[in-house]
Amino acid sequence: MKSLHLILSNKRYFSIVWVFSSLNIMIGTWVLYIPQVKEKLQLDDSQIGFALFCLALGLLFFIPVVPIVTKKIGLGRSTFFGICIFCIAFIGPLIAPTYETLCASLFLVGVFSGLTDIAMNTVVSEMEKTDGVNFMSAAHGFFSLGGAIGALVGSLLMGVLNSPFYHVLIMAILVILTNMLLFRKYFKIREVEEDFKEKGKLPIKLLKPLFILGFLAMVIMGNEGAIEHWSSIYLTEVVKVSSENLAGLGFTIFSIMMTIGRFFGDGISAKIGSAKVVIFGCALATVGYVFVLLNGLFFSLIGFGIIGLGLSVIIPELLRIAGTTKNIAASKSISFVSGVGFVGFLLGPVILGYISDSFSLKMSYVFLLSITLIATCIAVFKLKTK
Repeated sequence: MKSLHLILSNKRYFSIVWVFSSLNIMIGTWVLYIPQVKEKLQLDDSQIGFALFCLALGLLFFIPVVPIVTKKIGLGRSTFFGICIFCIAFIGPLIAPTYETLCASLFLVGVFSGLTDIAMNTVVSEMEKTDGVNFMSAAHGFFSLGGAIGALVGSLLMGVLNSPFYHVLIMAILVILTNMLLFRKYFKIREVEEDFKEKGKLPIKLLKPLFILGFLAMVIMGNEGAIEHWSSIYLTEVVKVSSENLAGLGFTIFSIMMTIGRFFGDGISAKIGSAKVVIFGCALATVGYVFVLLNGLFFSLIGFGIIGLGLSVIIPELLRIAGTTKNIAASKSISFVSGVGFVGFLLGPVILGYISDSFSLKMSYVFLLSITLIATCIAVFKLKTK
């Protein structure tokens, strides 16, 4: 909680973590309207799954270009311009008249999501190095908090506003205005150039110890992406909530518990160790899926909360373990694990869409339960022998 106090007591640090929140406020708002977009364009589950994949594809496509952009105009400028354009771009999917334009607009959202995400994380990294502080984990906690804010405020506004366009426009304006009040604290930050001596490809034999960590990261990030994009549809079509306002509650509770877990995760890890945090987190998420699959809104919401708490600190702990792997540079091991995990984040929503289309949406959540249980077993038997 020391990092949380640091952020709340210093405008310099709060200014950049608010970008984390802003990014997920817009995503949380969009998630509420996925069922409406699906119904308006008459899409099946596999089609909406591919449309969501286009967002992730845009992010993946633009990642190699981000270092060029940030080097050219600076990290701070890239972060501010990225979040502003990202907010405006999110209007597109809600007014898309056809399936093709929906996919194209989501791809564009993904492009500016990638720019903002990488730039803001690098800004935090630079602040930590220059100021001698540590608040990266808490910054990701604010990202989760942003999702909860977007979903909660959105659920309230949906009962007042009849137009998704006006809803997202209002949220975009508010997010841009708040960032305009804060951006000067990080706007001029540039990346400190270092002379890297290590070159060449990494031998496969050195990556072997990281394969287990990579698989766990892929499963966990796949779960995160799936919950974020499919929880509203699950509550609408499987649980059959009584009103559209309730459809976003699953993601709201998931995000709140994610936030709590990330704010307290560092302290727990210091007491019991990273391996146990990963094991308990996977086990907790497995139990959460059991609750989600029970009939009734009450059990499903409890389940989403348990899943959020369980998943919250697993990725930071996996990266922490990766950074201590012998005979390999921490930067390379962390990049490998996070890269494999990102593949899971890309594929998670798509796989759920195809399973739902072939069988049922409930069966897709049975699949999530199964792979999370497998991840728990692997964590129990493999992490301690790493």
